[in-house]
Amino acid sequence: MKVAVLGAGAIGAYVGAALDRAGAEVHLVARGPHLAAMRRHGVRVLSPRGDFTAHPHATGDPADIGPVDFVFLGLKANAYAACGPLIEPLLHDATAVVAAQNGIPWWYFHRHGGPYDGHRLESVDPNSAVSAVLAPERAIGCVVYAATELEGPGVVRHLEGTRFSVGEPDRSVSARCLAFSEAMRAGGLKCPVEPELRNDIWLKLLGNISFNPISALARATMRQMCRHGGTRRVIEIMMTETLTVAEALGCEVGVSIERRLAGAERVGDHRTSTLQDLERGKPLELDVLLAAVVELAEITGVEVPTLRTVHAISDLLASRSAA
Repeated sequence: MKVAVLGAGAIGAYVGAALDRAGAEVHLVARGPHLAAMRRHGVRVLSPRGDFTAHPHATGDPADIGPVDFVFLGLKANAYAACGPLIEPLLHDATAVVAAQNGIPWWYFHRHGGPYDGHRLESVDPNSAVSAVLAPERAIGCVVYAATELEGPGVVRHLEGTRFSVGEPDRSVSARCLAFSEAMRAGGLKCPVEPELRNDIWLKLLGNISFNPISALARATMRQMCRHGGTRRVIEIMMTETLTVAEALGCEVGVSIERRLAGAERVGDHRTSTLQDLERGKPLELDVLLAAVVELAEITGVEVPTLRTVHAISDLLASRSAA
């Protein structure tokens, strides 16, 4: 199996190191000091499950790699539309793209079935710009439950979780999903093939849609948001509205809001990725987390007044931070 990791940051390098350890032919695409460190010393993974170092090929130019069987996409979703020159050299006719993104993916309604089959969401695929680069037919969905961070160039700190759920948009248990799952498991990760992956998408989104924008607006950690009565109530309402949209689309999360909040509080003083991006002056990945659900509420006729309010304020923050 030949795999390219496009966007080999904390999650991408962690997955690449695991696949390399399993014997796959792995190529990491990165840049800057992180790339230089991986070239010199490999990927060092520091984990409560045991530290290890892997030495996959690392490059800043995908043309050095050529076509692969799988592209593991570790980029933020707001970078997808512009990644054409990077991903094009990696593709052959049957290359699958495993998109490890938070929020609602651009392929959400591809082979969905029912009245919304084939519908394009403007908030995540504006003017089909993402679909033009990443054909939905190539997509394998991936919901990441692992938490990692870059401790330094070439050094990945694995904090918790090893689960990467994958699934086909048409709900089939395909040969390509099974092959990727087997390689991930051989590398020490959990990688179940989930026919109803959209349920996992909404489960993960339940936290991201609420904690991420509120953390950026309040500059607060998970624990602080959960323990402040006002923000906790706002988050509960946002989660309730999100569940209503999910149910209107036939998805079941299967976890109570109280349990989701309790789990978030246990994470402690963790800063969400959106807050970290704000602090670093990076674009905020809120379209796929929040704007997409507001758009889904519009097409399903669900009232989401709190989501709309938080979206309006956080969208202004995102536009000002990008200026």
